[in-house]
Amino acid sequence: MAITQLDFCKPFFSATLIEGEANFQLTGQAILLNLATEPFNVNTQALEFYESKIVGNVTLKDLKRVLLIEGFDAYPDEQALLAEVKTTWPLAYDVRGEDRLKGIDFWMSPKQKIGNLAFSMYHAGSVPLKVGLHQTHVGFKHLREIHTQIVGFGKMQQCFEKDISTLYLEDPLAPGASHKPMYDANGNYPWHQYETITPGIFMAIELEMEPEDAVNPNKQLETA
Repeated sequence: MAITQLDFCKPFFSATLIEGEANFQLTGQAILLNLATEPFNVNTQALEFYESKIVGNVTLKDLKRVLLIEGFDAYPDEQALLAEVKTTWPLAYDVRGEDRLKGIDFWMSPKQKIGNLAFSMYHAGSVPLKVGLHQTHVGFKHLREIHTQIVGFGKMQQCFEKDISTLYLEDPLAPGASHKPMYDANGNYPWHQYETITPGIFMAIELEMEPEDAVNPNKQLETA
């Protein structure tokens, strides 16, 4: 049993990883992301693995593994918040060095790893963002990744080819929403990118798998 305060999104938001707790009293609102393979119930609403909702003023029960993000609704002036983020977080290109990020208005928080999970946040500062369609993720061979909207509005786009004209699916993202996982049983991705509807902030959650576990990711979840 553990309640762990994470630092990656400070000083703007509060992140709490809760594992193996029978009860947790939440006062106010939070974005809740289920990180357990079993469904997590909020009253009568079941959240599947990697599914998120905004919850508030509720006693959460039987918490196998969930992440809470608080403070997402604490900024009446979102433009002032985003301006401060730009002076606090570095440009993603300066951290990651990927050519597709060069010259893009895209800032990132520190990345924090817990077991085989990694958490980070990004500020997408332009509309459109044009972060670039990609299938692979630098530094990973087998990765289960999703994104959760924190502030503002965005969308996750999937394409048949490395060409936005081949777009076949979009997941719209409002605060508290996560897109459906895109990877297949072997950890392969379609061409995809995050795109802005408004400037905003989203969270990336990465679950790294060993190659032999790519088709059985529950094994890695249980040992993380």
